[in-house]
Amino acid sequence: MRLSKEEIYNQLVPEISKRFEIPRDQIQPSLDFVKDVEVDSIDFVELVLEVEDMFNIEIPDDDVEQLDTLQKTVDYIYDHQGK
Repeated sequence: MRLSKEEIYNQLVPEISKRFEIPRDQIQPSLDFVKDVEVDSIDFVELVLEVEDMFNIEIPDDDVEQLDTLQKTVDYIYDHQGK
């Protein structure tokens, strides 16, 4: 079954909140992992791996650098479900 963008977003928010210790009410679609959260490369790779597991997708290394905001990540997952 294909998830909606809202369902994907709602699954990512608690993971991001827990992983980066950000209150859920401060997480917005425009959240930038580098500028707003100051995620280092190891944390980001761990997040990508978790996203791959959560949504059963594979994110090629060339695509990872595009996923700099929460909204871009949601859009990417939505577009690549079931592929």
